[in-house]
Amino acid sequence: MGCRARCNPQGPHPSTALTAFVDTNILVRHLTGDPPDLATRATAFLTRADELLLPDLIVAEMIYVLESYYEVPREEVARVVQSVVAFPAIRTLDPQLLLRSIEVYVSYRIDFAEAYLVASAESAGVNDIASFDRTIERVPTINRIEP
Repeated sequence: MGCRARCNPQGPHPSTALTAFVDTNILVRHLTGDPPDLATRATAFLTRADELLLPDLIVAEMIYVLESYYEVPREEVARVVQSVVAFPAIRTLDPQLLLRSIEVYVSYRIDFAEAYLVASAESAGVNDIASFDRTIERVPTINRIEP
């Protein structure tokens, strides 16, 4: 049975449990209210969803869009991402890794990709990161190796 019959909230027998991957555009529309018509639809979808799977890559893209296009300050981006990860319907592979990534991103003022790399290294018990990016040196728990 395909998702059409099981997951379509407009269909004659909508499922009580919606499981779907959620894309950046749904979250960004909900968070920014832009454009209003899509934001309304995104918010309605999020409020009726029982379970949405949020990949880490989509979190990274959401941060990028909020920072670059909407020029949302870093601290506000962090607050928003923390609330998205904590949203009851959202499921992530490793919420603690994402939350630590956000903490590093804000505390050490490094790009989210590097913050995620730092958090991943910490989680894996690896103290070294090979990178040309010197901003990683701001994080005292990691040793940057320059190739």
